[in-house]
This record gives sequence, structure tokens and C-alpha cells, in this order.
Amino acid sequence: MNDPEDILSDALEAFYDYTPITHSNAGSLFTYTIPHDLAHIVTSDICENLLSTSPSTITLKTPETQAANWSLHASSIWVSSLYMTDHLSDLHIDDRIKVIQQENRSPFYVLELGAGAGLPSIAISKLFEQDIKVAASDYPDDVLIQTLKENVDRNGASRQCSVIPHAWGTDVSSLLHQTVSVSGDLTSGFDLIIAADTLWNPDLHTPFLQTLQSTLRKATSSRIWIVAGLHTGRYTLRSFLDQLPKFGFEAETVEEREVKGNRRREWSVESGGVDEEKERRKWVVCMCIKWSEI
Repeated sequence: MNDPEDILSDALEAFYDYTPITHSNAGSLFTYTIPHDLAHIVTSDICENLLSTSPSTITLKTPETQAANWSLHASSIWVSSLYMTDHLSDLHIDDRIKVIQQENRSPFYVLELGAGAGLPSIAISKLFEQDIKVAASDYPDDVLIQTLKENVDRNGASRQCSVIPHAWGTDVSSLLHQTVSVSGDLTSGFDLIIAADTLWNPDLHTPFLQTLQSTLRKATSSRIWIVAGLHTGRYTLRSFLDQLPKFGFEAETVEEREVKGNRRREWSVESGGVDEEKERRKWVVCMCIKWSEI
């Protein structure tokens, strides 16, 4: 990870305690090493042996977009995506797979919205290769989607992971088509939906929630896991949380977590007057969302 922007970010962090919120830049390669402590969550003996003997890496090309879509901010690897991948054990995917197996359902379906370079989707596909199907989705920008497909192929995840273009709030049939069972029947949606740094634009909260509502399986075990950098702004995050009931959702947990460290604290829209930008960059907000009623 020798990208000039990363070198500058490291220097700013070292000398000024200025935590970066993005890594890499458009067209650059980024290498992620899967932490060894994720070995205990995998359900594949092949993956477990791989992680226990040598580092397993994921190499990503940082996406570019067409000029008209620069506002997507897809041309970086966001810290929220890294944090989510580092903490995949918090998603309890292994336990959730056991639940659907008890219901005689298989595989476990995961959807990532706003996937960008695809890091969480690819990591999940590699760790749970025998029990899972993943749909990595982002805005239908040809350049962005092509890079996402190349990243999936580059990391040997194409058998488990499909890439699907989707604009939030539009028809979701192409997404739901990924949940076709062996018998050819459509299931009623995804068991788990994940998203990293997708809440920064309040104008997109409603279409984002529309897609979530249309694609999350109607089951008590279904969950949405969102990680958002606190740099997004507390009131922007509250605006999203306030809309959940309109779409039949409720927040099961909302917690602030330190990006580089172990500190955790309860979410609050009020900062206590100490929430400067430099401090906000050190934290992410993790949300676990479920159906309020089934």
C-alpha cells in the first residue's frame, strides 16, 4: 500500500494525529490482509487452514467513475469498509448460517449496497465459500461496475459473489434474481444486507431505505448492518435513523466505535461540545437494523 495519498495520510496521522477516512485513489491497487483472528468464524476448512498458516490477502483496484458520476465518491477505499471487514465476526454470519440451515434453507444470501471496490463482499465470499451467496452492488456506472467485477474475479470470489448494478429506489428485480433457489424459486430476499459509508447524503436516505425495504427477507433473523464514519455528521445520521419506522425497521443496536482502538460508546446525537472534525474522524457508527414487526 504505497500509494502517494496513503503516504501523506500516514504522515498526517503520525505528526498531527489526523486519522484518514479514505485510502488509495482512483486506479491504484490496494492490498488488504485478512486478520488471523477471523479464522474462528469461518465455516470452510479450506479457508480456516489458509488463514491459520499464512496471511490471506485481497487485492483491489480502486474504482474510477464516469466524469458525470464523480459525486458518488467511489474512488477511494473508505475506512468504514475496512472497519466492517476487520470486524466481520460482529455480523455473526456463522450463527446466522446455522439458523437458515435449521429452517432447511441454503445458501445464506448477503447483499452489499454501495460496494465500491467490494472489500467486505469479497472477504465474506472467501471466508464462507461453501455456505453463502453474495451480491455486490453499486450505482450503474459502467466504469465502476467493471472495476468491481474485476476485483471479484482477481480474488477468486466469482463463484460465490455476483456483481449487480443498482440505483437505490429503483426496481430491485435484478437484485432479488440473485436469490433464486436450486429449484428455480425466488426467495423473499436477502438474509443480511451490509453497507459502509452510504449515509453521507441525506437526499439519498429515502431511496436507500426503499431498496432495503424491498430486498431484506421478511424474517425475524434478517439483519441490516451499516457502518458509517462519524465524519458523516451526527444530525445526518440521526435523520436516517428517524426514518427507519416509516419503512418498517427499527435499530437493534447503534454504537460509536473507535477506528483504531477498542473504545466503544453509546450513540448520541449530542456531542457534548467536544466533537471537532479531528475527533470525529477517529470514530465510526455501527448500526444493526431489523424489521420492527414480522
